[in-house]
Amino acid sequence: QVQLVESGGGLVQAGGSLRLSCAASGRISTYTMAWFRQAPGKEREFVAVIRSNGGSITYADSVKGRLTISRDNAKNTVYLQMNSLKPEDTAVYYCAGKFSGSGYGLPDNYDYWGQGTQVTVSS
Repeated sequence: QVQLVESGGGLVQAGGSLRLSCAASGRISTYTMAWFRQAPGKEREFVAVIRSNGGSITYADSVKGRLTISRDNAKNTVYLQMNSLKPEDTAVYYCAGKFSGSGYGLPDNYDYWGQGTQVTVSS
């Protein structure tokens, strides 16, 4: 059982930056890791995914060019660098991991979840 703990959220002005971290309690080198977010009153939505080898990355269209996902398997940590933030990026951001399989954009396909970290972008 792997536990995921997010950190790095906070309040930032539009145009600002934040870096989220997701620390795992065990080895995640063979996991596909992703970030999702959930705004109040909305469903949880896919943000970005990085495969186990780090070479394959996919982003939601809404964050392309502004958010960057990366991983350090030696540290069992996944990151989300967030630049040029917009008020519509305001949400609780969740880290998730799964062993394999398709459907990277569907929350139900993930085996492990963190507790989430709040990101608030003011206009």
